[in-house]
Amino acid sequence: MARVTKEIAEKRLEDISGEKRFWCQDGRVLKNLQELESALREMADETFGHHVSEARNDFSSWVKDVIGDDKLAGDLNRSKTRTQAAKYVGDRVNWLRSKL
Repeated sequence: MARVTKEIAEKRLEDISGEKRFWCQDGRVLKNLQELESALREMADETFGHHVSEARNDFSSWVKDVIGDDKLAGDLNRSKTRTQAAKYVGDRVNWLRSKL
């Protein structure tokens, strides 16, 4: 696994622009991991269920494909609840901030 440098941590914590932002089913538009954590803590279970099922995990895909964080994407892919997903994101944000 590649070492996460200060530059990589900064990149993963920065805002995402335009069409690469995450568009939630409830109308929220998320531009970074901090907003993802907050949204996961607040969103309705129905919204979470729209984005996460046995067949797909939109949050995991966005984190992997747009943010570029394979570890967090894997954690999110394993999460079955909003609370668990929010904890994974919050823990990862705190860890990334420790690298700055």
